[in-house]
Amino acid sequence: MNQFFTQKEALQKLEHFCAYQERCHAEVVTKLYSLKMSPDEIDTIVVQLIENNFLNETRFACSFARGKHRIKSWGRIRITNELKARQISSTNITLALKEIAEEYETTFDQLAEKAWNSILEKNTLKKRKKFCDYMLRRGYESHLVYDKVTTLEKES
Repeated sequence: MNQFFTQKEALQKLEHFCAYQERCHAEVVTKLYSLKMSPDEIDTIVVQLIENNFLNETRFACSFARGKHRIKSWGRIRITNELKARQISSTNITLALKEIAEEYETTFDQLAEKAWNSILEKNTLKKRKKFCDYMLRRGYESHLVYDKVTTLEKES
């Protein structure tokens, strides 16, 4: 595709891109490079997107954290790592994690119960390992996971 865009066309395209779904700065810059825009044009367009409130890193981080926690049941560690990979500032990551604070424990407990009951392993050590690996992969803190596995083991 050898199509070249004027700065105005690229801005309109990116406004639509950002309006459709929350985006982080890195995604927008990558998209602009794919449209073969120069670094100066990219800077100008990003500034315009921020000024017109199409691009807002705090809003992106909060939306991302809420979505991944509610839909995929991710824990704080996984959300933090994913946001860092998208070059989100630590201030915005902290704000994003506050978004999920209220429901965090409930989601964790529900996911843990479901995971524990779905593991059919008879050997207790293997079952513990499978459970812990699963919960840690989901991004939950190790002290929470190990406390929960002990509780679940006593109950069963």
